[in-house]
Amino acid sequence: MLRRPLLALLAGALPALLLAALMLAPALARATDYGANVPIPFLLLPPDNPWNTRVDTLPLDPDSADYIAHIAPGTGLHPDFGTVWGGAPIGIPYVAVPGDQPKVPIDFSYADESDPGPHPIPPDAPVEGAGGWLDGGDRHVLVLDPDHQLLYEVYDAHKDGGVWHAGSGAIFDLSSNALRPAGWTSADAAGLPILPGLVRYDEAVQEGVIDHALRFTVETTQRAYVYPATHFASDKTDPDLPPMGLRVRLKASYDTSGFPREVRVVLQALKTYGMMVADNGSDWYVSGSPDARWDDEALSAIRRVEGSDFEVVDSRFLVPNAFSLALPKIARVPEGDAWTTGGSFMDQSGSAWTATVDYGAGPEPLNLAADKTFTLAHPHLFPRARGRTFTVVVTVCDDDGGRGSARFRVTVR
Repeated sequence: MLRRPLLALLAGALPALLLAALMLAPALARATDYGANVPIPFLLLPPDNPWNTRVDTLPLDPDSADYIAHIAPGTGLHPDFGTVWGGAPIGIPYVAVPGDQPKVPIDFSYADESDPGPHPIPPDAPVEGAGGWLDGGDRHVLVLDPDHQLLYEVYDAHKDGGVWHAGSGAIFDLSSNALRPAGWTSADAAGLPILPGLVRYDEAVQEGVIDHALRFTVETTQRAYVYPATHFASDKTDPDLPPMGLRVRLKASYDTSGFPREVRVVLQALKTYGMMVADNGSDWYVSGSPDARWDDEALSAIRRVEGSDFEVVDSRFLVPNAFSLALPKIARVPEGDAWTTGGSFMDQSGSAWTATVDYGAGPEPLNLAADKTFTLAHPHLFPRARGRTFTVVVTVCDDDGGRGSARFRVTVR
């Protein structure tokens, strides 16, 4: 690696392009460590990707409490990563390979939703759960090509006579924010990449900071997905169940001071970046990669954090250039009583806004606060209408031609 004095000496003799390449050499070299579960000294995916977006100041989903109530709120977090248990490393392993790693064909069971490849899977690639009690589990294989900024991920991987077979697979360009096609899976049920959402030893212990969202599983999901997920894996239509891609965060008020250092790092990431529902599995299992240096006893302290300590972020506010309104899903109003509820909106293009609300008798002006929130109130809403359901419509317009509208139901008791 060249030192700065030598670069200065060569500055007058080397062409500008060659000098620039030499100055970039240290940064490029940092991305050429290869092997299983090696440190990744660069950000996976662009800084504005949903995985790398902070959510600590975003509005709550209007149905946050209902979602949390349906994800085992009394259950503690489980660190699905660590050293070894049951004969296999704990967690989802990955391997970094050079750009000239030979590529091999893969036979996919769900070929219509898989990227055919070929994929640069080395013969000795680590397979999740292989050789242990989870040998028949998800068997993910994650391959990172740092030289070309590409990520190859497959699910249910098996090698038979030197030929790889898998359930499904995806290739992600780590320089792009492109999503899977709508309705497509990946190596994960939600259609998301896996590696960007893992807790890794190099971040949690060596660097002491995790600057991205994490991945977790829940037992029962909804037949739906929210941005940035592209796929669901359930036949349940209960709207209170979590959809794939649901983003939760640890409440800012949660005291993390009594936890081991590596657990505090994870919990701070959960406050700042949160985590996404990525697959069906055990409730509140936080995914990570295995490493022989993990302290399993220290990691177990995270079990003291329960589901009720989380809240749900409104995922609509993560969509690029979105004009989104956050409203309750439904409201119940006593007949003839005054009624009040709140809402908010997000618009990244406008600088001034006007709004209307229609309680059922036509649009009327709605006042907007400087922080893009508003209050819906009606002193005698829906008199003599017991048992009926009405629709309230809120519309917000900006000075740039943008417009957002949302509605919800009100049932009169």
